[in-house]
Amino acid sequence: MPTVKAWELRAISRFAAAGLPSPRTDARELLKLVLGLSDTALFLASDREVLEAQAAQLSALIEARAARIPLQHLLGKVEWGGVRLKSDRRALIPRPETEWLLHLALEVLRGLPHPRVLDVGTGTGALALGLKFARPDAAVTASDLSADALALAQENAALNGLEVQWIQADLLQGIAGPFDLIVSNPPYLPGADQHTADPEVRHDPDLALYAGADGLSVARPLLAQARAALAESEGAGGGVLLLELDPRNAPTLAAEARDLGAETQVLPDLAGRERFVQIRWLNPASTS
Repeated sequence: MPTVKAWELRAISRFAAAGLPSPRTDARELLKLVLGLSDTALFLASDREVLEAQAAQLSALIEARAARIPLQHLLGKVEWGGVRLKSDRRALIPRPETEWLLHLALEVLRGLPHPRVLDVGTGTGALALGLKFARPDAAVTASDLSADALALAQENAALNGLEVQWIQADLLQGIAGPFDLIVSNPPYLPGADQHTADPEVRHDPDLALYAGADGLSVARPLLAQARAALAESEGAGGGVLLLELDPRNAPTLAAEARDLGAETQVLPDLAGRERFVQIRWLNPASTS
């Protein structure tokens, strides 16, 4: 029977031929899943023969990944922001870039006891659960328009033993504040991107990806609604709206927020792209 190393080389070759960007990483992740091994144990087991049942499972998974089924869906769970998340077609796969949004959100909350936080468009629940994990004292609420996404988020909350209030809502409609922080990774891609999206992206719900001609048809109404739902604060200004957007449209929304009288910062991701917008109004809830 072929060895672990032989299966790894087979998978790498298949993935390279299919045009996957990281064939070696994907091959190793699937081997670890099927064989139940860690990175180190996988290396040490390279000469071990793969059992027939495991070989059948590996073959099916390799062909599924070569067909561009997302790796996260095949693995079933991903580690993200300190929590473990189930990932499937019900919600957007949590991206590494959004872990920096979690970091920025925690910076906003630094030194604030018992903060009230709302995650809009929660999807898998990644941001809400990451925040609750890092700040157990926070009262975290999370909303989504999709009932399927909310069901997945609640499964992830149970998986991690974390308590979050889940609400099905269109943005902030029917949600009462005030909140110290409203955080969101809303749909932000221009609709035209749908025609050139990577095959893996087509396994994410369109509802979680595309937002009109310029990618801001969700962020704009969220900006308008958030103003009344943010808490007032003495001295330092009111609560904060923190968004992840496309680098092509983040500066545009920031400029529109400034025109509305908000203090606005555009913050880079780890690659230096202008991806995050932090918005704060002075005494927001008292301003129409």
